[in-house]
Amino acid sequence: MAALDVEDESILASIFKDSFPDSWRDNPDFAAYLSELSSFGVDKLSREPDRLAEERAQILQQTRELAFSNYQTFIRTADCTKHIYRDFGRVESSVSRLLDKLPRFGEKCRGFMKEAEEIGASRRMNSLTLNRHTEILEILEIPQLMDTCVRNGYYEEALELAVYVKRLEKKHTSLPVIQDIVREVRQSTQLMLNQLLQQLRSNSQLPVCLRVIGYLRRMDVFTEAELRVKFLQARGAWLSSVLAAVPDDDPYFHITKTIEASRVHLFDIITQYRAIFSDDEPLLPPAGSQAVSEGAIFHGWVVQKVAEFLQMLDRDLQRGVGGRLDSLLGQCMYFGLSFSRVGADFRGQLAPMFQRVATDTFRRALQEAVEKFQEDMNLYTLIALPAVLGGTIPPVAPSVQPGTLQPPMSLLDFQPLACFLNNVLSAFNDLRLCCPVGLAQDVSASLEDALRTVTRQVLVFHRAEESAFSSREKELFLRFCCCFAEDLIPFLNRCLQVLFPPAQLALLLGVPASQLHRYHGLGRIDIAAVLEPLDFLLPQRTMLEVDGTTKTELPEPGTDPEPKSTRPGLTESAADPRSDEERGPEE
Repeated sequence: MAALDVEDESILASIFKDSFPDSWRDNPDFAAYLSELSSFGVDKLSREPDRLAEERAQILQQTRELAFSNYQTFIRTADCTKHIYRDFGRVESSVSRLLDKLPRFGEKCRGFMKEAEEIGASRRMNSLTLNRHTEILEILEIPQLMDTCVRNGYYEEALELAVYVKRLEKKHTSLPVIQDIVREVRQSTQLMLNQLLQQLRSNSQLPVCLRVIGYLRRMDVFTEAELRVKFLQARGAWLSSVLAAVPDDDPYFHITKTIEASRVHLFDIITQYRAIFSDDEPLLPPAGSQAVSEGAIFHGWVVQKVAEFLQMLDRDLQRGVGGRLDSLLGQCMYFGLSFSRVGADFRGQLAPMFQRVATDTFRRALQEAVEKFQEDMNLYTLIALPAVLGGTIPPVAPSVQPGTLQPPMSLLDFQPLACFLNNVLSAFNDLRLCCPVGLAQDVSASLEDALRTVTRQVLVFHRAEESAFSSREKELFLRFCCCFAEDLIPFLNRCLQVLFPPAQLALLLGVPASQLHRYHGLGRIDIAAVLEPLDFLLPQRTMLEVDGTTKTELPEPGTDPEPKSTRPGLTESAADPRSDEERGPEE
């Protein structure tokens, strides 16, 4: 049956699909009417439109009557509907506004509740704070108390406060107040560290240094190796400031004051270090070990300070200290000797330095002597000799007995030679004050080079004036050359032997004194080599033995001397100024 209804409905829908709106499909009356309509016959179905028209007319008539009889009710109903509609609009608008404000009102309520809770918690905290006011005030005043202790030098109390703050930090790390207190205390601790290091950079004695190092150890900011480095750096900075305050205008004054200050203060620093720290371990750590050798720290620092002193000494010596080199050497040697007690003897490094300075000073003096000799020879005239004024030319003979060091008086007749000898003797006198045996070869070589230069200058004078020489001037120039060869050079040779005794040189070399002449240029001048350019000018010399002394006999004035080129060379007696006892019987 249901299947038939569905089928009938589909048929009716297909027939009347355009005759009624789709909304009628859900109306049960409409479905019942269609079912009833489908059961009508043809006649009844043909009368159905008329019946429907009459029924419609009746309904319209009833409606008009109802409206006529109840129009006032309808009017009141319309008015009420209108008012109700308007009131419902206002209510709807108010409800909408209320709904819009409800979220913010909820937020305000929640905020109020939160603030009320915070106020309550703050009130409880304030009450608790009021009850613990004294204890809290003590904690809050720790940074100020710490700063006061540090600035007034109460380091013991400051360290106790720092330890207390460390305990607070461990217990209450998350509290901002505790973090601020810890930060301020650390700043005061850093200030205390700077003040302690500054005390080490001042003129502090051993008790002060012991106390400062004790504080630094308790602060636990440096390892043991770092603490040693900081101590040496601070004390070294103070020593550098003391040395920098020494006036630098006069090299000799600067060296002497620096030696005195370095010897006193550096020794004090070493004593303080050894009293504070112990260096029992070896300088070099075991193989493969990464640990820092604490003993090597101190050793390296001492080596550095000694190197700085030697560098300063060398710089000032290069600037020149006049003739007081021996005094400086004595002070430096005493300085090195005092440091031998602490294992820092540096006297072995002084000898090369002073030898170099002495050699350079001697060479400069010889250079000045040679330059002065050249100037004198450029202005020299043979006519001005006093011997010429007398009309006769006495023979030139050595006027000094062997074994004495009085300059030959014959040199007074020849002003260039006399001035040259005076300048060389001044250089010798300066060298004698500080004359290490190690300078023997350098001094001999420098003197021999200077004499070779003098020889060349004499040849230059001869070549320039030879064509204008008179017979008397030739004889005077011959005397000049003989005086140079027979008096000046041997005398300088004897001066060398006084400065560098052959017996001492032989002892140092480990050879007999009789064999010392085999070492060329060691404490003696090669006379033959120096005079070789003048061989053609010098007359033949005859060696005579008078009272055991070797003398040279010159030809009589007015005779033509035999050219040097035809005479034999210098005998060993003339070339070697040593006595027969010094030469030995085998020579």
